[in-house]
Amino acid sequence: MFLEQGIKPQNKFWLYLIGSVFIIIASFIGQIPFSAAVFYSSFVNKKEIPTSDAAVMKIFEPNLTLFLVLISFVFAFAGIYFVVKYLHHQTLLSVTTSRKKVDLKRVLFSFSIWTVFSVGSFAILYFNSPENFEWNFKLIPFLILVLIGSLLIPIQTSTEEYVFRGYLMQGFANLAKNRWFPLLMTSLIFGTMHIFNPEVTKMGYIIMVYYIGTGLFLGIITLMDEGMELALGFHAANNLVGALLVTSDWSVFQTHSIFIDMSEPSAGFDVILPIVVIYPILLFIFSKKYKWTNWKEKLTGEINVLESQN
Repeated sequence: MFLEQGIKPQNKFWLYLIGSVFIIIASFIGQIPFSAAVFYSSFVNKKEIPTSDAAVMKIFEPNLTLFLVLISFVFAFAGIYFVVKYLHHQTLLSVTTSRKKVDLKRVLFSFSIWTVFSVGSFAILYFNSPENFEWNFKLIPFLILVLIGSLLIPIQTSTEEYVFRGYLMQGFANLAKNRWFPLLMTSLIFGTMHIFNPEVTKMGYIIMVYYIGTGLFLGIITLMDEGMELALGFHAANNLVGALLVTSDWSVFQTHSIFIDMSEPSAGFDVILPIVVIYPILLFIFSKKYKWTNWKEKLTGEINVLESQN
Protein backbone atom coordinates (compact mmCIF):
# COMPACT_ATOMS: atom_id res chain seq x y z
CA MET A 1 0.00 0.00 0.00
CA PHE A 2 1.29 3.43 -0.96
CA LEU A 3 1.18 5.35 2.34
CA GLU A 4 2.27 2.33 4.36
CA GLN A 5 5.54 2.15 2.41
CA GLY A 6 6.77 5.24 4.24
CA ILE A 7 5.67 4.21 7.72
CA LYS A 8 8.73 2.76 9.40
CA PRO A 9 9.89 2.94 13.03
CA GLN A 10 12.85 5.11 12.03
CA ASN A 11 10.74 7.48 9.92
CA LYS A 12 9.85 10.00 12.61
CA PHE A 13 7.94 13.09 11.50
CA TRP A 14 10.76 15.44 12.49
CA LEU A 15 12.90 13.80 9.81
CA TYR A 16 10.39 15.00 7.22
CA LEU A 17 10.77 18.54 8.54
CA ILE A 18 14.54 18.30 8.14
CA GLY A 19 14.12 16.75 4.70
CA SER A 20 11.74 19.52 3.63
CA VAL A 21 14.27 22.16 4.66
CA PHE A 22 16.97 20.34 2.68
CA ILE A 23 14.75 20.25 -0.43
CA ILE A 24 14.00 23.96 -0.06
CA ILE A 25 17.73 24.72 0.22
CA ALA A 26 18.40 22.63 -2.90
CA SER A 27 15.73 24.65 -4.71
CA PHE A 28 17.34 27.93 -3.61
CA ILE A 29 20.71 26.70 -4.90
CA GLY A 30 18.98 25.98 -8.20
CA GLN A 31 17.86 29.60 -8.35
CA ILE A 32 21.45 30.87 -8.27
CA PRO A 33 21.88 30.77 -12.11
CA PHE A 34 18.80 32.96 -12.58
CA SER A 35 19.87 35.36 -9.83
CA ALA A 36 23.40 35.55 -11.24
CA ALA A 37 22.01 36.26 -14.73
CA VAL A 38 19.83 39.07 -13.33
CA PHE A 39 22.78 40.66 -11.49
CA TYR A 40 25.01 40.33 -14.56
CA SER A 41 22.39 41.87 -16.85
CA SER A 42 21.86 44.79 -14.47
CA PHE A 43 25.62 45.35 -14.22
CA VAL A 44 26.25 45.19 -17.97
CA ASN A 45 23.28 47.38 -18.86
CA LYS A 46 23.93 49.74 -15.93
CA LYS A 47 20.38 49.37 -14.64
CA GLU A 48 19.01 48.98 -11.15
CA ILE A 49 18.31 45.43 -10.02
CA PRO A 50 14.55 44.83 -10.26
CA THR A 51 12.79 44.56 -6.92
CA SER A 52 9.52 42.90 -8.00
CA ASP A 53 9.00 39.38 -9.32
CA ALA A 54 7.06 40.74 -12.29
CA ALA A 55 9.97 42.97 -13.31
CA VAL A 56 12.49 40.16 -12.88
CA MET A 57 10.45 37.88 -15.14
CA LYS A 58 10.57 40.44 -17.94
CA ILE A 59 14.33 41.02 -18.02
CA PHE A 60 15.17 38.24 -20.43
CA GLU A 61 13.64 36.75 -23.52
CA PRO A 62 10.73 34.46 -22.44
CA ASN A 63 12.38 31.18 -23.43
CA LEU A 64 15.53 32.04 -21.50
CA THR A 65 13.50 33.11 -18.48
CA LEU A 66 11.54 29.88 -18.56
CA PHE A 67 14.74 27.83 -18.80
CA LEU A 68 16.40 29.66 -15.89
CA VAL A 69 13.30 29.35 -13.69
CA LEU A 70 12.80 25.65 -14.37
CA ILE A 71 16.44 24.77 -13.69
CA SER A 72 15.79 25.21 -9.97
CA PHE A 73 13.44 22.23 -10.07
CA VAL A 74 16.26 20.00 -11.31
CA PHE A 75 18.16 20.82 -8.11
CA ALA A 76 15.02 20.37 -6.00
CA PHE A 77 14.40 16.95 -7.53
CA ALA A 78 17.97 15.96 -6.75
CA GLY A 79 17.29 17.11 -3.19
CA ILE A 80 14.24 14.85 -3.01
CA TYR A 81 16.25 11.87 -4.21
CA PHE A 82 19.01 12.54 -1.66
CA VAL A 83 16.56 12.96 1.25
CA VAL A 84 14.51 9.87 0.38
CA LYS A 85 17.58 7.66 -0.05
CA TYR A 86 19.91 8.86 2.68
CA LEU A 87 17.63 10.40 5.32
CA HIS A 88 14.72 7.95 5.13
CA HIS A 89 16.54 4.97 3.60
CA GLN A 90 13.79 4.42 1.04
CA THR A 91 13.83 4.04 -2.70
CA LEU A 92 12.39 6.68 -5.00
CA LEU A 93 9.98 4.01 -6.22
CA SER A 94 8.53 3.69 -2.70
CA VAL A 95 7.39 7.34 -2.74
CA THR A 96 6.13 7.02 -6.30
CA THR A 97 3.87 3.98 -6.32
CA SER A 98 2.93 0.78 -4.52
CA ARG A 99 3.46 -1.16 -7.74
CA LYS A 100 6.65 -3.08 -8.52
CA LYS A 101 7.58 -0.46 -11.09
CA VAL A 102 6.21 2.87 -12.28
CA ASP A 103 3.22 2.28 -14.56
CA LEU A 104 4.01 4.53 -17.52
CA LYS A 105 0.72 3.60 -19.18
CA ARG A 106 -1.08 5.26 -16.30
CA VAL A 107 1.08 8.37 -16.65
CA LEU A 108 0.42 8.55 -20.39
CA PHE A 109 -3.33 7.93 -20.02
CA SER A 110 -3.69 10.73 -17.47
CA PHE A 111 -1.49 13.03 -19.57
CA SER A 112 -3.52 12.31 -22.70
CA ILE A 113 -6.96 12.69 -21.16
CA TRP A 114 -6.11 16.01 -19.53
CA THR A 115 -4.50 17.27 -22.74
CA VAL A 116 -7.75 16.52 -24.57
CA PHE A 117 -9.79 18.26 -21.85
CA SER A 118 -7.49 21.30 -21.86
CA VAL A 119 -7.37 21.74 -25.63
CA GLY A 120 -11.11 21.14 -25.89
CA SER A 121 -11.87 23.70 -23.17
CA PHE A 122 -9.67 26.28 -24.87
CA ALA A 123 -11.32 25.61 -28.24
CA ILE A 124 -14.74 26.32 -26.70
CA LEU A 125 -13.49 29.56 -25.17
CA TYR A 126 -11.83 30.62 -28.40
CA PHE A 127 -14.81 30.03 -30.66
CA ASN A 128 -17.15 31.71 -28.18
CA SER A 129 -14.97 34.80 -27.74
CA PRO A 130 -12.25 34.95 -30.41
CA GLU A 131 -11.75 38.65 -29.72
CA ASN A 132 -10.20 37.75 -26.36
CA PHE A 133 -7.27 35.96 -27.97
CA GLU A 134 -4.42 37.15 -30.14
CA TRP A 135 -2.44 34.92 -32.52
CA ASN A 136 1.13 34.77 -31.22
CA PHE A 137 2.71 31.87 -33.14
CA LYS A 138 6.36 32.34 -34.21
CA LEU A 139 7.90 29.12 -35.48
CA ILE A 140 11.48 29.25 -34.15
CA PRO A 141 10.70 30.63 -30.66
CA PHE A 142 7.80 28.17 -30.40
CA LEU A 143 10.00 25.20 -31.32
CA ILE A 144 12.54 26.28 -28.70
CA LEU A 145 9.67 26.54 -26.21
CA VAL A 146 8.55 23.01 -27.12
CA LEU A 147 12.09 21.73 -26.48
CA ILE A 148 12.53 23.52 -23.15
CA GLY A 149 9.00 22.70 -22.03
CA SER A 150 9.14 19.04 -22.99
CA LEU A 151 12.42 18.56 -21.11
CA LEU A 152 11.97 20.70 -18.01
CA ILE A 153 8.24 21.18 -17.33
CA PRO A 154 7.77 17.45 -16.55
CA ILE A 155 10.67 17.78 -14.10
CA GLN A 156 9.00 20.80 -12.52
CA THR A 157 5.62 19.12 -12.17
CA SER A 158 7.11 15.81 -11.06
CA THR A 159 9.12 17.62 -8.38
CA GLU A 160 5.94 19.17 -7.01
CA GLU A 161 4.16 15.82 -7.08
CA TYR A 162 7.02 14.04 -5.32
CA VAL A 163 7.04 16.72 -2.63
CA PHE A 164 3.29 16.84 -1.99
CA ARG A 165 1.69 13.57 -3.13
CA GLY A 166 4.75 11.46 -2.34
CA TYR A 167 7.12 12.71 0.34
CA LEU A 168 4.85 14.90 2.47
CA MET A 169 1.83 12.62 2.11
CA GLN A 170 3.84 9.75 3.55
CA GLY A 171 5.28 12.10 6.14
CA PHE A 172 1.89 13.21 7.43
CA ALA A 173 0.78 9.56 7.37
CA ASN A 174 3.68 8.82 9.73
CA LEU A 175 2.42 11.58 12.00
CA ALA A 176 -1.33 10.89 11.97
CA LYS A 177 -1.48 7.16 11.14
CA ASN A 178 -4.55 7.78 8.99
CA ARG A 179 -5.37 8.79 5.41
CA TRP A 180 -7.58 11.86 5.68
CA PHE A 181 -5.03 14.03 7.48
CA PRO A 182 -2.26 13.61 4.84
CA LEU A 183 -4.85 14.23 2.11
CA LEU A 184 -6.11 17.48 3.63
CA MET A 185 -2.74 18.81 4.78
CA THR A 186 -0.96 18.28 1.46
CA SER A 187 -3.92 19.83 -0.40
CA LEU A 188 -3.90 22.92 1.83
CA ILE A 189 -0.13 23.36 1.64
CA PHE A 190 -0.13 22.80 -2.13
CA GLY A 191 -2.84 25.42 -2.56
CA THR A 192 -1.29 28.04 -0.30
CA MET A 193 2.07 27.64 -2.04
CA HIS A 194 0.39 29.41 -5.00
CA ILE A 195 -0.77 32.39 -2.94
CA PHE A 196 1.95 34.66 -4.35
CA ASN A 197 1.10 33.86 -7.98
CA PRO A 198 0.08 36.93 -10.01
CA GLU A 199 -3.25 35.22 -10.76
CA VAL A 200 -4.16 35.66 -7.09
CA THR A 201 -3.44 39.38 -7.29
CA LYS A 202 -5.57 39.72 -10.41
CA MET A 203 -8.51 37.51 -9.43
CA GLY A 204 -8.49 37.64 -5.66
CA TYR A 205 -8.27 34.91 -3.07
CA ILE A 206 -11.29 33.09 -4.50
CA ILE A 207 -8.89 31.41 -6.93
CA MET A 208 -7.35 29.63 -3.96
CA VAL A 209 -10.43 27.39 -4.13
CA TYR A 210 -9.10 26.18 -7.49
CA TYR A 211 -5.54 25.63 -6.24
CA ILE A 212 -6.55 23.82 -3.06
CA GLY A 213 -9.23 21.88 -4.95
CA THR A 214 -6.66 20.78 -7.51
CA GLY A 215 -4.38 19.60 -4.71
CA LEU A 216 -7.29 17.67 -3.24
CA PHE A 217 -8.06 16.08 -6.60
CA LEU A 218 -4.44 15.03 -7.09
CA GLY A 219 -4.33 13.62 -3.57
CA ILE A 220 -7.53 11.64 -4.10
CA ILE A 221 -6.32 9.99 -7.29
CA THR A 222 -3.01 9.18 -5.61
CA LEU A 223 -4.66 7.48 -2.63
CA MET A 224 -7.32 5.70 -4.67
CA ASP A 225 -4.78 4.42 -7.20
CA GLU A 226 -2.11 3.61 -4.59
CA GLY A 227 0.49 5.60 -6.51
CA MET A 228 1.33 8.94 -8.11
CA GLU A 229 1.29 7.93 -11.77
CA LEU A 230 -2.05 9.55 -12.60
CA ALA A 231 -1.12 12.71 -10.72
CA LEU A 232 2.23 12.88 -12.53
CA GLY A 233 0.56 12.68 -15.94
CA PHE A 234 -2.19 15.17 -15.11
CA HIS A 235 0.16 17.79 -13.67
CA ALA A 236 2.62 17.53 -16.59
CA ALA A 237 -0.19 17.92 -19.14
CA ASN A 238 -1.70 20.85 -17.25
CA ASN A 239 1.50 22.91 -17.19
CA LEU A 240 2.93 21.89 -20.56
CA VAL A 241 -0.26 22.42 -22.56
CA GLY A 242 -0.81 25.71 -20.75
CA ALA A 243 2.69 26.93 -21.62
CA LEU A 244 2.41 25.93 -25.28
CA LEU A 245 -1.19 26.94 -25.96
CA VAL A 246 -1.92 30.29 -24.33
CA THR A 247 -0.21 32.88 -22.17
CA SER A 248 -1.12 36.29 -20.77
CA ASP A 249 0.67 39.29 -19.34
CA TRP A 250 -0.68 38.47 -15.86
CA SER A 251 0.18 34.77 -15.65
CA VAL A 252 3.19 33.28 -13.85
CA PHE A 253 5.04 32.59 -17.11
CA GLN A 254 4.95 34.60 -20.30
CA THR A 255 5.88 32.18 -23.07
CA HIS A 256 6.04 32.07 -26.86
CA SER A 257 2.71 30.28 -26.85
CA ILE A 258 0.37 29.96 -29.81
CA PHE A 259 -2.12 32.46 -28.37
CA ILE A 260 -2.13 35.39 -25.95
CA ASP A 261 -5.15 35.85 -23.72
CA MET A 262 -6.04 39.54 -23.97
CA SER A 263 -9.11 39.41 -21.71
CA GLU A 264 -9.27 40.99 -18.28
CA PRO A 265 -9.07 38.17 -15.73
CA SER A 266 -11.97 37.65 -13.37
CA ALA A 267 -12.79 34.90 -10.91
CA GLY A 268 -16.20 33.56 -11.78
CA PHE A 269 -17.79 30.19 -12.41
CA ASP A 270 -14.73 29.18 -14.47
CA VAL A 271 -12.75 28.95 -11.20
CA ILE A 272 -15.30 26.65 -9.59
CA LEU A 273 -16.13 24.62 -12.74
CA PRO A 274 -13.09 22.29 -12.60
CA ILE A 275 -13.71 21.54 -8.92
CA VAL A 276 -17.42 20.75 -9.09
CA VAL A 277 -17.74 19.40 -12.64
CA ILE A 278 -14.55 18.50 -14.48
CA TYR A 279 -12.60 16.84 -11.66
CA PRO A 280 -15.56 14.64 -10.65
CA ILE A 281 -15.86 13.56 -14.31
CA LEU A 282 -12.17 12.63 -14.32
CA LEU A 283 -12.57 10.74 -11.05
CA PHE A 284 -15.43 8.80 -12.61
CA ILE A 285 -13.34 7.96 -15.69
CA PHE A 286 -10.32 6.88 -13.63
CA SER A 287 -12.44 4.87 -11.22
CA LYS A 288 -14.11 2.93 -14.02
CA LYS A 289 -10.88 2.29 -15.90
CA TYR A 290 -8.88 1.19 -12.86
CA LYS A 291 -11.80 -0.35 -10.95
CA TRP A 292 -11.46 1.69 -7.76
CA THR A 293 -13.46 0.48 -4.77
CA ASN A 294 -13.63 1.08 -1.01
CA TRP A 295 -13.41 4.88 -1.33
CA LYS A 296 -14.15 5.69 2.30
CA GLU A 297 -11.42 3.43 3.67
CA LYS A 298 -8.79 4.54 1.15
CA LEU A 299 -9.45 8.26 1.70
CA THR A 300 -10.28 8.46 5.40
CA GLY A 301 -9.38 5.14 7.02
CA GLU A 302 -6.87 4.46 9.75
CA ILE A 303 -3.49 2.95 8.92
CA ASN A 304 -2.58 -0.33 10.59
CA VAL A 305 0.88 0.50 11.91
CA LEU A 306 1.81 -3.10 12.77
CA GLU A 307 0.96 -4.36 9.26
CA SER A 308 2.80 -1.50 7.59
CA GLN A 309 5.97 -2.28 9.53
CA ASN A 310 6.00 -5.99 8.68
